[in-house]
Amino acid sequence: MKTVFLHGLGQTSKDWDETIKRSSDLDADCPELFSLAKTDMSYPRILKGLERRYADEAEPFRICGISLGAMLALDYAIRHGDQVNSLILIGVQYKSPSLLIGFQNVLFRCMPQKAFESMGLPKNDVIKLTCSMRALDFSASLKEIVCPVDIVCGERDTANLKAAKKLSELLLQANLHIVPGAGHEVNRCAPKAIANIL
Repeated sequence: MKTVFLHGLGQTSKDWDETIKRSSDLDADCPELFSLAKTDMSYPRILKGLERRYADEAEPFRICGISLGAMLALDYAIRHGDQVNSLILIGVQYKSPSLLIGFQNVLFRCMPQKAFESMGLPKNDVIKLTCSMRALDFSASLKEIVCPVDIVCGERDTANLKAAKKLSELLLQANLHIVPGAGHEVNRCAPKAIANIL
């Protein structure tokens, strides 16, 4: 079975290398999410790019996503549940924290362009992408997800811990995994924990 890995904002597909290395015999696909949007950097364009990429998959696949990638995984499973075998959602929000995004964008506007080089996106594209996510709310559509779900959150990821716990209550088939000592980027700081879940 194929496993699709979706990275977060400020990450690239390479951030899954350690997780994949620790998972035996894994058929992995790690798209560069920002290249899927082509010239218009927005959440809907990235989602459309994912839909194009996996439209012809003959067999259901598993999606493992972190942060932005986890929201895309959740959205994809709502829209294309017959294609999704299972989900692993790391540091996920099922409803965009619009106040937090607004505050984050104020900070982004004050930061120099050089600070965005590691994100793989120019400053204006990062701001445009996060603005396009402000109204996302999957609350009413969660009932569409019937596949098994593992929700993962770092113990120190205070921004997402509450949402992870709530989502695990809303999705009755979900298992919640709190990774001791880990922050938000569990795929970077605790890849073995994700590999064990896989």
